[in-house]
Amino acid sequence: MSGPSASGARGLRRLAALFSLRTISGKLIIGLALLFGVASVAVSVVTDHSLNQSLMSSLSQQLQAASDTWYSCVQNNTGDPDQDGPAQAAHRPASAGYGMCSNASQAPGTFELLLTGDSVSYKNTVKEECPLSASDEAVLAALPSDASQHPSGQPGAAPTSPPGPPPAKTYVRTLDSLGGEFLLTKVAGPEQGTTLVTGLSLSTVQQTLKHVENTEHMVYAGVLVLALVLGTAMVQLSLRPLRRVAATATKVTELPLDSGEVTLPAGVPDSDPRTEVGRVGAAFNRMLFHVERALGRRAASEARLRRFAADASHELRTPLSAIRGYAELALRHPGPVPEDVSHALRRVQSESARMTVLVDDLLLLARLDAGRPLEREPVDLSRLAIETTSDARVARGDHRWRLDLPGEPVLVEGDEHRLHQVLANLLSNAGKHTPPGSTVSVALALADASPGGSSAGGLSRSHADAAEVQRGVAPPGPRVELSITDDGPGIPPELLPELFERFTRGEAGRAREATAAGRSTGLGLAIVDAVVAAHGGGITVTSRPGMTRFAILLPLLREPADQPEASPV
Repeated sequence: MSGPSASGARGLRRLAALFSLRTISGKLIIGLALLFGVASVAVSVVTDHSLNQSLMSSLSQQLQAASDTWYSCVQNNTGDPDQDGPAQAAHRPASAGYGMCSNASQAPGTFELLLTGDSVSYKNTVKEECPLSASDEAVLAALPSDASQHPSGQPGAAPTSPPGPPPAKTYVRTLDSLGGEFLLTKVAGPEQGTTLVTGLSLSTVQQTLKHVENTEHMVYAGVLVLALVLGTAMVQLSLRPLRRVAATATKVTELPLDSGEVTLPAGVPDSDPRTEVGRVGAAFNRMLFHVERALGRRAASEARLRRFAADASHELRTPLSAIRGYAELALRHPGPVPEDVSHALRRVQSESARMTVLVDDLLLLARLDAGRPLEREPVDLSRLAIETTSDARVARGDHRWRLDLPGEPVLVEGDEHRLHQVLANLLSNAGKHTPPGSTVSVALALADASPGGSSAGGLSRSHADAAEVQRGVAPPGPRVELSITDDGPGIPPELLPELFERFTRGEAGRAREATAAGRSTGLGLAIVDAVVAAHGGGITVTSRPGMTRFAILLPLLREPADQPEASPV
């Protein structure tokens, strides 16, 4: 993946994590956005409703005034309606007073209509055209009206005082030919059999509401974005102490806490008990203090134990050597020695030799645990594999031993004596814990850390059902894989997790020789693990019935040009 695309993907992941409902920051930010959004919608709805009521009330007052003005003007400029009957009034054309009054003191766009019965006798829109269609005329004729009620409020009589606002109801109708919705009134005209319809367009109200709504949407959108940005910044700033706690905890998890002296990172600075995050930080700091103190005590106890094991092993070597010497001296006595005494002396010599090996192993483990550095020099693993396999063939002639080595010497940097001890221990275990006639294969190969390279512990298809345990970490870069494989009965799965622990012994089922199992000190694989770890390598054990494989990975010596050549095979 290229640089820009990778950084873009990381940015998207961080953004998704920031607004994820699984995180506290995501919940707070999304909750803030939802709360502000709901509040904005509520304010917008209330504002629109209030503004609509106010504009409609104002328009209704204007309409009442326009209707009253037109009615009063027409009443003063038409004949006496009482002189004509209903039939005459129905056929009488609109007088010139209607046309004169329709434009007198009326706002532009005021719609006026005279109905004589259900027929339109006069129509006009102040200072605008009035293309009223027949369907709209029918709509206006169908408006409900009380023809006996005059604007003055006196039924059937002319007003004797200046009329007030017409007591008429308002109606909202859509007049497509006039371009939209209108607020209308319909009152009885001053002449018998006539009605006056007055209307004002709702377009101004609707445009005002639409403009206000658009303005609200833009303002609320901008404020919402600003609130999200500021809210995100505030949330991130408020949660920064928690991130410091998490970062410190992550550093602690990356430390090797299983053994040795451990120095924990300093506590978080946020420990104000007056805040929730401060209380968390204070509790975390106290926990770090107790953990560090406990780890210090454990490290001191381990150091004392290692010193004790090393001192005891060192001190025991001298008396054990003396016991072996005296036993050998007693067995060389020229005179006759009773058979039981000779047997006892031989047993003393044998057990003292075994105890000497055990003490040497314990001393080696104590030194490795204490971090005692090993020798660092080029070691030819090919030669070591040949030598140790030859020794094993001589010791176990009833087994078949195979070698698979590369054409060129394979060199690593390390302690040759200890690496020889590792190979000898593994080959001794392979011969000891397999029946006669078994095949033990020793293979040496180069490996790397690439996906296609071989690696320790890599199971083939035929080994997919095998149990596996790994110790240490495979070294990065070019490395060497040394494997010892046998076709014996395998290691019990329940024993694998504890295989490299000290004083762990295989069951008698795998150790075909009971005496061999009894002579095992249980420290051989522990020494293998410690020596390989001291060389910066790792071990993988794969086992199933019919196959057991120990694979050791060690760093390859990068520049072997000036090193001595391997011994000829």
